[in-house]
Amino acid sequence: MPVKKEAGDPDHRFIPRDSVDAAQKAWRRRRPELDFDPMGVWARLTRVRTRIGVEEERILGAYGLGPAAFAVLATLARVGDGSGLSQRRLMDELDLTSGTISLRMNRLVEEGLVERQGDPASRRNTLITLTGRGRELLERALPAHLENERRMLAALSGAEREMLATLLRKLLVEFEGSVASPETRFRLGLTLAPAHVAISLRESVGLEPLAGLLVREVDETGPAARAGIRTGDVLVRAARRELRSIAALYAAIGEQAPSGKLKLALVRGLRRERATIRMGSAATDVKLAATCGRAGTGEHRL
Repeated sequence: MPVKKEAGDPDHRFIPRDSVDAAQKAWRRRRPELDFDPMGVWARLTRVRTRIGVEEERILGAYGLGPAAFAVLATLARVGDGSGLSQRRLMDELDLTSGTISLRMNRLVEEGLVERQGDPASRRNTLITLTGRGRELLERALPAHLENERRMLAALSGAEREMLATLLRKLLVEFEGSVASPETRFRLGLTLAPAHVAISLRESVGLEPLAGLLVREVDETGPAARAGIRTGDVLVRAARRELRSIAALYAAIGEQAPSGKLKLALVRGLRRERATIRMGSAATDVKLAATCGRAGTGEHRL
């Protein structure tokens, strides 16, 4: 009997079971009282990253580079303007400590791939630039690196790659944090921590863990304050949307903007509360928020 196909999903039901499926099955048999569903994502991300890491090292190794050195050269070429990039900016772009970035710079300077010099505008700052040799090496390695990435994703269609990138973006921005677009006139007047932080902080004080957006700060003059929202509240729902991510909150704002009101369900300590934020006409012009970067605090300001 033919297997019924799912809409827009012609082959996913036929994917063979993998090593993570086997591990989950074994764990569920041994510890049936525990929830092993998150392992399905966590372990696959880890195992896939290990596999592609091996190929990344092989491809870059042909050019005498490792992934760490390549990341520095690529960042200097992408962000730098030729006059040099501050070591502090490089630390933030690569999400490295000062000690790690210093060691990495020492090696690259010795190899003649980058130059390090003082910043004439600040005696405490150091500027990093690509040397001619470093730029030439990057120009040769970059196409091969991109082709390797394309090859390693060959099992996925274009639509599947886009969906995977979208889901990973949604997850990553919860760790990096976000800020409202400077082009957006509308502001709620809130600083929010993501759901994984809300769960941890509530558990640490003996409260029920909740997957929602934790209010860190409230602008006393903003719409959220006028609606009675307080620091420590956890926003759990906007209309029919669960607020597990900042993306869900922005989607709710977009949906409810025509009404001029954002209706929220929240938890304050042990109590369930409701609040309505009056958004006004400016909410219809909300632009996409932007990441705080890899060195961001993981908070959302909007």
